[in-house]
Amino acid sequence: MKRLKKGDIVGRISYGKDILFVIERIIKTVDGQELVILKGLTVRIQADSLPEDLELIETRKIQEHVRLLEEKVAARIQKREKKLKENQFFREKMIIYTGKILHLDGDKKYSEKSRRYYKRLGLNAIVKNIPERRQQVNVASLIQRYKPDIVVLTGHDGMIKKGTQFNNLYNYRNSRYFIKAVEEARKVPMQKDLVIFAGACQSYYEGIMMAGANFASSPARILIDFMDPLIVAEKVATTKEKQFITIRDIEEELRDGQRGISGIGAQGKKKELLI
Repeated sequence: MKRLKKGDIVGRISYGKDILFVIERIIKTVDGQELVILKGLTVRIQADSLPEDLELIETRKIQEHVRLLEEKVAARIQKREKKLKENQFFREKMIIYTGKILHLDGDKKYSEKSRRYYKRLGLNAIVKNIPERRQQVNVASLIQRYKPDIVVLTGHDGMIKKGTQFNNLYNYRNSRYFIKAVEEARKVPMQKDLVIFAGACQSYYEGIMMAGANFASSPARILIDFMDPLIVAEKVATTKEKQFITIRDIEEELRDGQRGISGIGAQGKKKELLI
């Protein structure tokens, strides 16, 4: 068997290789065994595995997986561009300001993809690659610096013992960091109207919402798509400020609707000024 290394793309044999993972690092346990830390290639999940349960994925399958994600992103961008074109007559008679987005993502590649996505849609977004555990340290100063309307806090997460101990914060890999980051964001003065999305795959939804988020993942403790947090941020940013947006306005565009993401809703952040 080829020795596994950081950056390899693998599947878990015991799970039928249902999810493609990138090897984030390989650590030694207290008993001297190797443990491989994994993060999803196209879904926001973190997991671990023994090396013997992992199999390298062939290049063709990886390329197909990435192609499907890129096609999904491209299709959404085309849909948005078509809508903008249809409204061009009205847009020429007004100045439009969409909500400003500050997006902190624990995954470097996801950060880059998110930045490109927002840019293609013409949204005002600042994207920072900050590890989940460091987001609580940086979020307040970044809010004060950029003064966003919407904050997205995401990356990777996952339950350690899946299907049990739902209310045990320490049964989640990164939920405690998302919760603390939301709490820190809410402490920033003069930011009572800030809209916050936080969480990733299988996150502790109730804990994140109690901390002060408007939207969070994952009520059913399931996987969420790479794009789900971006879609929520986009919808809030492009909804008129006098309109209240609920999860029902978004759910059909999400991977698994309200099973993956839910929340209390938020006021839209788009401003329109007649010329």
